[in-house]
Amino acid sequence: MSEAEIIDNLGTIARSGTKKFLETLSGDSAKDAQLIGQFGVGFYSAFIVADKVTVLTKRSDAPAVRWESDGEGQYQIEAADKTDRGTEVILHLRDEDKEFLEAARLRQLVRKYSDHLSIPVVLKTGDTAETVNQAKAFWTRPKSELKDDDYQAFYKHISHDSEDARVWAHNKVEGNIEYTSLLYLPKRAPFDLFDRDQKGGMQLYVKRVFIMDRAAELLPPYLRFMRGLVDSSDLPLNVSRELLQNNRTVEKIKAALVKRSLDMLDELAAKPAEYAEFWKTFGMVLKEGIIDDPANKIRIAKLLRFNSTAESSDAPGVTLEAYVSRMKSDQKAIYYLTADTLAAARNSPHLEGFRAKGMEVLLLTDRIDEWGGGALARIRGQDARQCRELGGRCGIGD
Repeated sequence: MSEAEIIDNLGTIARSGTKKFLETLSGDSAKDAQLIGQFGVGFYSAFIVADKVTVLTKRSDAPAVRWESDGEGQYQIEAADKTDRGTEVILHLRDEDKEFLEAARLRQLVRKYSDHLSIPVVLKTGDTAETVNQAKAFWTRPKSELKDDDYQAFYKHISHDSEDARVWAHNKVEGNIEYTSLLYLPKRAPFDLFDRDQKGGMQLYVKRVFIMDRAAELLPPYLRFMRGLVDSSDLPLNVSRELLQNNRTVEKIKAALVKRSLDMLDELAAKPAEYAEFWKTFGMVLKEGIIDDPANKIRIAKLLRFNSTAESSDAPGVTLEAYVSRMKSDQKAIYYLTADTLAAARNSPHLEGFRAKGMEVLLLTDRIDEWGGGALARIRGQDARQCRELGGRCGIGD
């Protein structure tokens, strides 16, 4: 920068040189610019840890300049001895913030917040120079370049899981809103799976800058077993959990992620053996969607699996469609029985009358079933479209 530019860009708070530069671009140049400045205040965060900041800068066609400030509202400018083109920002750290001089601490911070920026971050220790970030966002690479092993390695990187993911979906959306999503379905359940207050496993990035981990606003609680990330170009870098709530862009992204998650489960359901493993691990959580997500309850209902009196296996495998297809011509409802265990359900005296009439009964043994049964009861034959989607006649009986 020249002296005039350093006065304009550093001496004026809330004036963004990046924003002004972007305004001069158009077309593909503006679209492809990977710049993150917007508000003109990011530079001043240096004073959180520094009691003085020095900037040495030189344009090739102007004398070198030194800018210095203690963050108290004043700054000094003078000529500098710098001979090479470029800019140096020097932070004079407070004693209580000297931890940020430790190489291990710097690596941790860079890899957490700037690992996927397109610009390499180099850490110099003595005579050694080390690039500590990947300098390229994995999810921005074309899918044609990525192999299964690449996706699995990245899954383990963001989830800290030792096992591979079961399936994944990588999507880039352009239009009214622009974002990239990468969704993974794990094989193994986390220890806090049944805690509805835990915030899920989705990371949020804005223009490849890490914003927050476990962003609960991106997926509903019944899909909290999903892992992955969203990188948006339409959210501000200063976004907080409070700003995410009731944000229209976030709501649109959330709706799309729910659809893609259910699409993944639909595809997995076409492979009965793999879906049975998923259901054993996550089925009880997915059942919460019958209550939590009325808009998608039909899709979720088609993904549910049950034990029944027509199946001897202990592994739930009966779908509502299969049950409806076996209903007798004079049967008006789907019948289910709840019990603490599958053995108790199979031996219930309440089944004797149904067995005598050759009628199938679903056997529900999860703690959530009595709660979810009320929602299933609202999927009735009066709604012809919903009924057809479940296979014909439908209704729920006790």
